Amino acid sequence: MKKGIIGKKIGMTQIFDEKGNVIPVTVVEAGPCVVAQKKTVENDGYNAVQVGFGDVRANKVSKPAKGHFAKADVAPKKELKEFRLEDCDALNVGDIIKADVFAEGDIVDVHGVSKGKGFAGTIKRFNNHSLKDTHGTGPVHRHAGSMAAATDPSRIPKGKKMPGHLGAENVTVQNLVVVKVDAENNLIALKGAVPGPKGGIVTITNSVKKA
Repeated sequence: MKKGIIGKKIGMTQIFDEKGNVIPVTVVEAGPCVVAQKKTVENDGYNAVQVGFGDVRANKVSKPAKGHFAKADVAPKKELKEFRLEDCDALNVGDIIKADVFAEGDIVDVHGVSKGKGFAGTIKRFNNHSLKDTHGTGPVHRHAGSMAAATDPSRIPKGKKMPGHLGAENVTVQNLVVVKVDAENNLIALKGAVPGPKGGIVTITNSVKKA
């Protein structure tokens, strides 16, 4: 990847282009991020930069983390992410990455954790059909139905779609367009929706594909 930044999802809104068309956008508070560590082939086996986002009080981080930030001479950060950039030599420890690293019209991928929806049945979780609601179906019209055959194989096969925890998974939405960049307020407006709830942490990187 060529560039990346950590941000916090603010929420969705809409903006208008020159022709008056409505564009639904998600606003992300992107940066400012600070480079907390550089990894090299000689020391770590690969090139990368570790980036921190979000200020946090020193008494909220562990003792090893305090030493890590003190070695880099940067303030403690709430989030740390690693980017394997093509040109890591252009960045040094302590450098600041701001929202203007991206420009209007850029195509980006956004990675985040989807909203957790708790325990859910197969209808909500996998879009299964329900049974009929009348004529003796009883209170089982939203149940999963038959699990497997009887004597053979005498077990539930692996991969069976069952009720369970829904959401709270790592999700990457690809090929979103950067509609607007407000470098002064560290805001990026992305066309469409991005994973996670309001206030969730997301990672924005340049897309490897063309929209």
